[in-house]
Amino acid sequence: MKQEAQNALQQVKRLHAEAADQTIAGLFEQDPDRFENLSAKCGDIHFDYSKNNLNADQLDGLFALADAADLAGRRAALFSGEHINVTEDRAVQHTALRDLTNANIIVDGENVQPEIAAVRQRMAAFSNGVRDGSIAGQGGPFTDIVNIGIGGSDLGPVMVAAALTPYQNGPNVHFVSNVDGADIVDVLSGLNADTTLFIVASKTFTTQETMTNAQTARDWFVERCGEAAVEAHFAALSTALEKTKAFGIRDDRAFGFWDWVGGRYSVWSAIGLSVMLAVGPDAFQEFLGGAHAVDQHFQTASARENVPLLMALIGIYHRNVCGYDTHAVLPYDQHLHRFAAYLQQLDMESNGKRITLDGEDVAGQTGPIVWGEPGTNGQHAFYQLIHQGTSIIPADFLIAANANDPIGNHHQKLVANAFAQTEALALGKSRQQVEQQLQEAGLPADKIASLAPHKAFPGNRPTSTFLYPKLTPHVLGQLIALYEHKVFVQGVIWNINSYDQWGVELGKELAGELLPMVKGEAPAEDRNGSTSGLLTAFHAMREG
Repeated sequence: MKQEAQNALQQVKRLHAEAADQTIAGLFEQDPDRFENLSAKCGDIHFDYSKNNLNADQLDGLFALADAADLAGRRAALFSGEHINVTEDRAVQHTALRDLTNANIIVDGENVQPEIAAVRQRMAAFSNGVRDGSIAGQGGPFTDIVNIGIGGSDLGPVMVAAALTPYQNGPNVHFVSNVDGADIVDVLSGLNADTTLFIVASKTFTTQETMTNAQTARDWFVERCGEAAVEAHFAALSTALEKTKAFGIRDDRAFGFWDWVGGRYSVWSAIGLSVMLAVGPDAFQEFLGGAHAVDQHFQTASARENVPLLMALIGIYHRNVCGYDTHAVLPYDQHLHRFAAYLQQLDMESNGKRITLDGEDVAGQTGPIVWGEPGTNGQHAFYQLIHQGTSIIPADFLIAANANDPIGNHHQKLVANAFAQTEALALGKSRQQVEQQLQEAGLPADKIASLAPHKAFPGNRPTSTFLYPKLTPHVLGQLIALYEHKVFVQGVIWNINSYDQWGVELGKELAGELLPMVKGEAPAEDRNGSTSGLLTAFHAMREG
């Protein structure tokens, strides 16, 4: 964090210390209009942050912190195509992939918009052909699509496809990512090879997990349909045309993307082909349009109305002022059951850094641990800890006003649970309230005295709520882009590079060294005692 930002953060910490006795309940008592004053709109999304323990002075201090970090300048650099990914010397232009205005977007001196549009048009033509049966397999129209990727080449498409389940009207889509053979075996076991299309998603066509699964899928397919049919049943999301061709994939079935698109930001690119095949090009374009609307909002909305900025500053407050280690994402929308997993990569891979852009150790904490599950399942699992545990866990609640699958009064009960949880977390239930209820229930005094402490809720647990009309492709695009820009803002304030991921490299390197030892082709030389011991135990347990 730069010195100006550190000074601004210290001021927020002083304001926090001065308001040590402040409570969320007290803030609502002081301001009857708090909900209106601490809400903001972005497109279709109403963002309520009134249940965070923040007063007006603290919010002003956070806005000053963003100014001190030169957020405006860094945001301009992001959208202008500057190489803000300094460790890899790359621009960061995933926002260009969803700009449908035909405006010139310059990266490294060239307008990239025509090339983006050309790939998108090729994707649409291919998708329409697969969906209407004019592009078919050996056994006729494709009934199933298997996307083989990992990381951003899996988490984005698998999350979006699940979220848009009500809009799927194409072939069934399946996803394989884990190098654990159980993953691909389970997917392939229910498929007919002659009506299955495989999409191999790897920019370099060298990713170990992806290429291992791709080769297994190819072997499975060839055993059933023959070598000659490979080119009709495999497509690639890659720019390594020599490698895709050697694999048996025709050039017109290879869809590329660019090094200024990070993996965890790539669902807007050709990596989203499996989504487009499932929901169609029109719905995919609505998805892009939702994200682009947020890009515009992020650049033009005032600070107090700028939802990604507000999300980021509240997160900074919780992480760097209050010292909270984790952040829960709790969608009350079953179709968002992979949303928290998606955000884990987006947030933790982006901002899980300990070195600043200046090459120095960061002062304080950076990215939180992100986790979550859909409600109401989570209520019967970990909400006990959120309500009455010793850790305070800020949480985001996401809820639609209307269900995509209305049935009976399910949705009304779902919404009631979501609103009840945020109220309970904010306001709690005092010991006095508990004692009164137990008295009214006729319990004796000794029983009340022993039971009341266990039934009291401290409250004052911060939450933000995202309310939207319905989970449509357009709304989903907005939700994802909001979190993308939140991550960007926090990276700016922490003065770190949110767009590299060197932390994943060491494990890959060591796995490559260990593989021959695991196979029994090399001795476990120069390994630490634990690894050598594990290798010995592993080989002793091996069957055959």
